[in-house]
Amino acid sequence: MPLPLYLLAVAVFAMGTSEFMLAGLLPDIAAGLDVSVGTAGTLTSAFAVGMVVGAPLMAALARNLPARASLLGCVLVFLAAHVAGAVTSSFPLLFTTRVVAALANAGFLAVALTTAATLVPPDRKGRALAVLLSGTTVATIAGVPGGSLLGTLLDWRATFWAVAALCLPAAVGILTGVPARPGPRNPAAGPPLRRELAQLKNARLLVVMLLGALVNAATFASLTFLAPVVTDIAGLGELWVTVALVLFGAGSLTGVTVAGRLSDRRPGAVVAACGPPLLLGWPALAVLADRPTALLLLVFTQGALSFAVGSTLITRVLYAASGAPTMAGSYATAALNTGAATGPVLAATTLHTPAGAAGPLWVSGALVAGALVAGALVAGALVAGVSLGNPVSRPTP
Repeated sequence: MPLPLYLLAVAVFAMGTSEFMLAGLLPDIAAGLDVSVGTAGTLTSAFAVGMVVGAPLMAALARNLPARASLLGCVLVFLAAHVAGAVTSSFPLLFTTRVVAALANAGFLAVALTTAATLVPPDRKGRALAVLLSGTTVATIAGVPGGSLLGTLLDWRATFWAVAALCLPAAVGILTGVPARPGPRNPAAGPPLRRELAQLKNARLLVVMLLGALVNAATFASLTFLAPVVTDIAGLGELWVTVALVLFGAGSLTGVTVAGRLSDRRPGAVVAACGPPLLLGWPALAVLADRPTALLLLVFTQGALSFAVGSTLITRVLYAASGAPTMAGSYATAALNTGAATGPVLAATTLHTPAGAAGPLWVSGALVAGALVAGALVAGALVAGVSLGNPVSRPTP
C-alpha cells in the first residue's frame, strides 16, 4: 500500500477519535453542561447528521480543488471547531461545533475515500479502505480510551484540546505526503456531477448503502451508551469504561483487517459468516452485561463482527458507485453516518424504559436483524441484478 494512504489514515485517526470519544464522556458532559445523558447523546447524532449532509455537499464543492488543498482545509476547520468546543459552556454552542466538525470530517473522508481508491489498482479497493479505516479502529483502541481516561483524570474539555492537537501532525502529513496534483478528481477528467448524482438511482448502490447504514446504526446505538452499561449494569468503576473501549477497538481493528483481505473477492461470504453471530451477540450482551467477564469478551467480539460486516458493505458501496469517481466516497460516508445518526437517537429512547441501560443493546440487535432480513430479500432478487455477493468492478449502468 502506498505511503500517502497511511498518512491519510493518521488524519482519520484524529477525526475518528473525535467521532467516537463521546462514548466515554457523555456522563461528564451532561453533568458539566446541566443536561440529561440522553440529551448529551444527541451530540453523537449531531455529528453524524453533519457527516450525512456534509459528505455529498463537500465532495461536490471539492471537485474543483486539488485533493491536498481540500484535505488540508477540512483538517484545519476540524481543529478550529474543537478549540471552540473546548472553551464553551453552552450546550447549544457545543452542539453547533459538533455539526461544523462533522462537515469538515465529512469533506475529508469523502475526498480521502475517493483519493484512496485512486492510489491502488481497481481490484484492491477493499484493501485500501481497510488501511484508511485502520485510522478509525486505532482511534477506538488508543484515541478514544485515551480521551476517556483524560476526561476521567481531568475533564471532558481536555479531550477536545487533545483532538485539536492531533490535527497538527495530520496536517503536516497531508502537506508532505499527499500529491498536490488534481488527478482524477479534476471534473474535466471525470463525468459531470449530474451524471455522478444519477448513480443514486442504481438499485445495487442503494441496497448496499441501506445495509451499511443499518449495521453502522447498530454499532453506534450501543457504542454511544457503552459507559452506562459498564458502570450501571456491570457495576464496574469508570476506568473500566476505558478498558471496554480498548477491547471494542481491538476487536474492530481485527474485524476490518480480516475483512479487508476478503471484501474485494468474497464479500458475500464475509457477511454470511459474520452477520448471524453479530445478530446474536447484541442480545447476548444485554442479557450477560451484569457479568464483567462476559461483558468484556462480548464487547471485543461485537467490535470485530461489526467492523467486519460494516467495512465490507462500505467497500461494496465504492464498487457499486464506480460510475461516480469523485462522489463515491461521499456516498460511502453518507451511508456510514446515516446509521451513526439514527442509531443513538433510537437507543436514547430506550434509556428510560424498563430495559434501562441495556436498551441500546436490544436496539442494536433489532437493527442488525433488519439488515439481515433486507440482505436475504436482496439475495433472493438475483434476477433483478441486485446481488451483494457478485463483485462489481466496472461502472454501473
